[in-house]
Amino acid sequence: MATVSTGTVSSLGIGSGLQLSDLLDSLTTAEKARLTPISTAQTSYSAKLTAYGTLQSSLQSFADATAALNSADVYATTTATSSNTSAFTATTAAGAAAGKYTVNVTQLAQAQVLVSGTATNTSTALGATSTSGTRTLSITQGDGKPVTISLTDAQTSLAGLRDAINGADAGVTASILKVSDGSYQLIVSADDTGTDSQMTLSVTGDDTLNAFIGYDSATNTGGMTQNVEAKNAQLSVNGISLERQSNEVTDAPEGITLNLLATTDSAATLTVKKDTSDASTKIQAFVTAYNALQTTFSNLTKYTAVDSNTDAQDTSNGALLGDSAMRTIQTQLKSAISSAFNSNGISTLSSLGITTDPDTGNLEVDTTKLDDVLANSTSDVKTMLLGDGSTTGVITKLNNLNVSFLDTDTGTIANAKTSVNTTLKSLTEQYNKVNDSINTTIARYKTQFTALDVSIQKLNSTADYLTQQFEAMSSSSSS
Repeated sequence: MATVSTGTVSSLGIGSGLQLSDLLDSLTTAEKARLTPISTAQTSYSAKLTAYGTLQSSLQSFADATAALNSADVYATTTATSSNTSAFTATTAAGAAAGKYTVNVTQLAQAQVLVSGTATNTSTALGATSTSGTRTLSITQGDGKPVTISLTDAQTSLAGLRDAINGADAGVTASILKVSDGSYQLIVSADDTGTDSQMTLSVTGDDTLNAFIGYDSATNTGGMTQNVEAKNAQLSVNGISLERQSNEVTDAPEGITLNLLATTDSAATLTVKKDTSDASTKIQAFVTAYNALQTTFSNLTKYTAVDSNTDAQDTSNGALLGDSAMRTIQTQLKSAISSAFNSNGISTLSSLGITTDPDTGNLEVDTTKLDDVLANSTSDVKTMLLGDGSTTGVITKLNNLNVSFLDTDTGTIANAKTSVNTTLKSLTEQYNKVNDSINTTIARYKTQFTALDVSIQKLNSTADYLTQQFEAMSSSSSS
């Protein structure tokens, strides 16, 4: 932004004796006053832009708290408790049915483990010294597709086999066990439990190596020995026998995950209860965020009455006082907060114990009533808050409004910011134009004053000369 030149010629007025320098300073100050309304407007609109940022931040916090309630899962939370935590623990997902279940664990799932014969060290090749064609190790689990591994002579040692198997991502893990000095064995373990993960290993192109690490799970024969049998988990829930590949049972009952830890000698009890603590916590967080937003509204629209003897507005007024975008947001949120949906007695926020303070506009929560309603009318609470999940329901409406307010391209705040930035750009152009005009005017004044100073100086010189001549003539006549 260009600035007005205020410097004056220090010798201006010396020749004429006139106070031209002071006069030029006064004219400059008067001209600069033309910029004051523009600067004031720039300051006001810049403050608006900052205020919109503050509003957006507070509104985003409220939107996040609102979105946290915009899911049916919040109102379907349950907890599960095992009477025998050494045998199994349990967790629940949304929709798990509350109730009590008897659980007997008769067998844990386990992963198959195969052990090879012994070798004197881990580096000596165990395969045939010469093979025809390619030597290939094939690993198959259950009815799955075989994983094939090409082996060099060096990879037929225990260390070579271990590294080749572990690098093939075949669903198994190989390791070496030192039994004693000069006695080592290769151990191959299935990564997953259950009979679907039992292993069959075979080597083609090297009968010697196949005789050492081959194994057929269907016949339990081969060079390797089954050290741990693949087993499925076996249990009963309410007297119904179940079998699963894993000790993590995710579907019995539906929505409940059982983590089996040990077998049971007698039936244990699984208790599933409705848990409204999550919904209660999120509703109270929503109220807190709404009240914080109200504080932001108050600060940004604050009004201080002016003295009746002056037209000047108080500088402590909020930057968005009287702002149309702010009024739109306030009005629409207030309408949505007080809206009603559902006809089963739980139709408004006040039905949950959430009321509005008429003086401050803040929400207040009766936590006892809230927890009681959540515990006894959870479904109605969800219906009132979420509605059809699209256009109806208090939280759904608020969520839709927040999206429309905060959309970065077409949202209410984005449009308001665009408008302010456009105005600021126009004010900058106007400021620069007026500033250039002032500089031109001051330069013209300075030129004119300089010429005036020179002219008066010449006239003064002429007057002095004539005075001297007249004095000389008068003196000559007297003589």
